[in-house]
Amino acid sequence: MDAWTGTSPKRNEYMSNPLTPSVCNYGALRRATRGIGQLYDEALRGAGINAAQYTLLNAISRLDAPTQGELAVDMVMDLSALGHTLKPLIRDGWVETRKDEGDARKRRIALTKAGAAKRREAEALWRPAQSRFEGLVGRGVSKELRELLDAIAAPDFATHFSI
Repeated sequence: MDAWTGTSPKRNEYMSNPLTPSVCNYGALRRATRGIGQLYDEALRGAGINAAQYTLLNAISRLDAPTQGELAVDMVMDLSALGHTLKPLIRDGWVETRKDEGDARKRRIALTKAGAAKRREAEALWRPAQSRFEGLVGRGVSKELRELLDAIAAPDFATHFSI
């Protein structure tokens, strides 16, 4: 049975003390994000990294040395917030910025060897946390949730929302 029907034994296990029902989509998303963020932060603590930093290292790796603009779009961040978030990663030697070979006005963001190693170290702690989440929510529902959230975060959604 689907974990979201209210009759799943798994859902009942972790819903014995529910919060007040959300009436606002934004508020529900923010509350869920804070709660899940705390759980993933705790899971990654042993690697000396938080969930936001881990997500950023993954995006840099996945995008293969993106420009700051490309990374900001993918992370749905403005350039100022991205710069602020990158500072500790640069300070710790996990990320470096360099000029784009084709356009000196652009800055590329890349993982250093230490950054790639840190990402792998954190991934070993992230995997069990991800499995625990999927065990509670269900693998299929987890995949659907990620797809829905990715669609909501995409620029096209914002365009249609503003109409």
